[in-house]
Amino acid sequence: MSFFLRLLAVLPLWLLHPLGAAMGWLAFALSPTYRRRFVANAAVAGYGFAAVRAAVAHAGRMVAETPRLWLSRRLPHCAVHGQESVEQAWAAGRGIVFLTPHIGCFELSVQEGARRWAAEHGDFTILYRPARKAWLAPIVAQARQRPGIQAVPTTLQGVRQMIKALRQGRAVGLLPDQVPPQGLGLWAPFFGRDAYTMTLAARLVQQTGAAVVLARCERLPWARGYALYLQTLAEPLASDLPTAVGQINGAMEQLIRACPQQYLWGYGRYKQPRGLAARQQEPAA
Repeated sequence: MSFFLRLLAVLPLWLLHPLGAAMGWLAFALSPTYRRRFVANAAVAGYGFAAVRAAVAHAGRMVAETPRLWLSRRLPHCAVHGQESVEQAWAAGRGIVFLTPHIGCFELSVQEGARRWAAEHGDFTILYRPARKAWLAPIVAQARQRPGIQAVPTTLQGVRQMIKALRQGRAVGLLPDQVPPQGLGLWAPFFGRDAYTMTLAARLVQQTGAAVVLARCERLPWARGYALYLQTLAEPLASDLPTAVGQINGAMEQLIRACPQQYLWGYGRYKQPRGLAARQQEPAA
């Protein structure tokens, strides 16, 4: 399997993306659970399957392109839009919390940011959880320690390192639509349905005064590369934690609606962490 991943890492995008699209549709066809969750999550957001069917192939493209992003020494071409939002934050002497949902090539978002700004403003900090499978652990460890990126453990010490980085005017990256473990989140609406949502992103901003930059990295048609869109949060984050978490969920919804065809609708966004009481009667997707 390690050999297979390293083989994928050297293949061009024009070959990886069609291969990934086929993998995406195969998984969709073979897994009733995945298929139901995909359709149900899209419906919660108001989308019928026809409107987001392209996301089936994009999920497969994400899997196929990941080894290249992890292991190749050269990043694919990525055009950046809205970089002034980043430069304005650093000009004001603030750290930056980059937030992106599970959309498009989110793996590339932090790598492209580090490629452009780490030399001048320091490494980007991300959370890192070692892979459980022994053969995959060294590959993931190598992937997480890319040039300009500092991976820290998903522990209290790791969070402290993120706070330190922000107070030094550096950047951190998070996926705030990732379901946190019990005790590390709270229930907040996501497309109108309660979802257990991490509080870490809001707490980092509240404790450090960092700027929030929203990121969305889309795949371009015909494997022509990627486009990274950056923008500031519409309004300052509230000091009240539940309100701030709701603001972040709303911002993630905005990014997803900008390109619903590339969101991972099959992700278990509404799952209930073990041992946690549900907030609603609807079954989790």
